Amino acid sequence: MRANDLIKRWNAQPLAKQFLLIGGIVAMSAMLVVGAFVTSLIEGAVTRNSAAATALYVDSVIAPLLPDMQTTQVLDDTVARALDETLGQGALGNRLLAFRLWRSDGTILYSNEENMVGRRFELGDELRTAFGGEMVAQFKPVDDTADETNQRASKPLLEIYNPVLQPWSGQVVAVSEFHEIAHDFELSLTQARFLTWLAVAGFTLAFFIMLSAIVMRGSRTIERQRHALKQRVDELSALLSQNEALRGRLQHASQRATALNENMLRRIGADLHDGPAQLVAFASLRLDSNALVSPSTSAAVREREITAIKASLDEAMHEIRTICSGLVLPQIETASLPELLERVVRAHEQRTGSTVELSLSDPPERLSPSAKICIYRFVQETLNNAYRHGGGVGQRVAQSTEGDRVCIAVTDGGEGFDPKDIRPTSLGLAGLRERIESLGGTFEVDGAGPGTIVRMSLGIEEIGQA
Repeated sequence: MRANDLIKRWNAQPLAKQFLLIGGIVAMSAMLVVGAFVTSLIEGAVTRNSAAATALYVDSVIAPLLPDMQTTQVLDDTVARALDETLGQGALGNRLLAFRLWRSDGTILYSNEENMVGRRFELGDELRTAFGGEMVAQFKPVDDTADETNQRASKPLLEIYNPVLQPWSGQVVAVSEFHEIAHDFELSLTQARFLTWLAVAGFTLAFFIMLSAIVMRGSRTIERQRHALKQRVDELSALLSQNEALRGRLQHASQRATALNENMLRRIGADLHDGPAQLVAFASLRLDSNALVSPSTSAAVREREITAIKASLDEAMHEIRTICSGLVLPQIETASLPELLERVVRAHEQRTGSTVELSLSDPPERLSPSAKICIYRFVQETLNNAYRHGGGVGQRVAQSTEGDRVCIAVTDGGEGFDPKDIRPTSLGLAGLRERIESLGGTFEVDGAGPGTIVRMSLGIEEIGQA
């Protein structure tokens, strides 16, 4: 579980940070490996070259003094003294700390250390290689010297095992081992090491910095794209949620529209039944009464009956026209919002004989037909409610603009009511709410009294593009 947490935390880090950490470790490891490898090659090459130069010099000085090593197995005193004088004087004497001449059986034929002459030892790897015809060179710093002589000298040494060749046959007849004091060699080798590590470190650092710059720039680009993609996904998610909400509202509005349509038809039927139908039925009954068909009925009575029938029919026609005028919308496509509000207010005043105050404030210039119908029906329905339930007292229609929304408020001076008492199946206010909210608007009712205020608002941009 802990390993999974670490992996998750690691994957959550930016790519640039991951690269700097892993890349830094890899670059450092590569620098150490390459530096050690190159330094080793340089040390080997420098050691071989320096040893070869020293060996050539020693051979040029020592070889003429040696007898025929194929016929002579032991050096006489004359050769030993000549070697002592040669190795102890001049530049060679100052640099040469130890010298030994080995025979192939491991016997030391000559040494500048008298106690070593004539002793026999097991041949080491270096001596066997030298008797095989290859020169061997080893550099030993002060701390690494194991030989008693080297420890006593406490100096860096360059150990050289050089095969001695027979001039005319080229055969290896002896091996000269000499230990050179290598202060200058050590200084040169230290400088070579330092310059090598400096070059490797500088190249690795420059390469890592350039690669890091490229990766960091790419990481920033990826982060920006990731942020933009996340923002886009969030926006799409929000739009998807809005679409789901709108789909639900649309489905609910469709269901409510069907119910409201049925309620509207029922209301129209009720209005026709309770109003014009009753008046027409009254006129029909009057026509069927004996007052008109009886021979004994006077002309005055007949005239009065005919007048009553005509009045009943006239009233029925008036109510039918009133119902029709409420159902039929005026021409609103070319009408502006002030003209639309003026028409609905004047129609209400003519139908009810009441007075309505109209107030306009910075009305929008353009509205969609659906927004105009919504506003018209809102004002028409709320004025009818104000007249029916509030007695038509203090009726007022106020239009205002608040930011990017157009607001309509209809008020009256009646007693007011509690909006909680409105039944869910109520046709008027429920239909208005559904109509307004379907366009993205808001609907509020304040009936706390005195009077009632019904408000609606629509977004100007939304209704202008609907």
